[in-house]
Amino acid sequence: MIDDIYSTRILTLAANMPRAGRLAAPDGSVERTARLCGSTITADVTLDAAGCVADFAQDVRACALGQAAAAVLGANIQGADLAEITQARDALQDMLKTGGPPPSGRFADLAVLAPVKDYPARHASTLLAFEAAAEAVAQALSRRPSRTSPAVAG
Repeated sequence: MIDDIYSTRILTLAANMPRAGRLAAPDGSVERTARLCGSTITADVTLDAAGCVADFAQDVRACALGQAAAAVLGANIQGADLAEITQARDALQDMLKTGGPPPSGRFADLAVLAPVKDYPARHASTLLAFEAAAEAVAQALSRRPSRTSPAVAG
């Protein structure tokens, strides 16, 4: 029964959303929508000089599963770089789609969402926050000035 995936831990995460809201001047901002259920998440990021997340905010309008994933993201994203966020997103997707191991490292709490693998209609909303965050970081990185210097004529 689908109610089995809404554990106390998932509902607690969903009810305690870290970094809810919007940033005033983000380096990158992306809104993603899950077509099947209509969940939406807007992720705003600012990056430090090394390209890691310095600040993050998210406007989450999703089911409890999407909110729980967003809560794990919000609690742990500060200091992460694009590679780490995409690795967590890909591991979460693999966990849901093929029963792979849960993400490790700072996003290991996503393991609580492992039972969602049996409910494919819930996968899109569960992945949404990580997809939006990865895209917002990539957008912020693409807006940075190029570090190449012009060739000097000699």
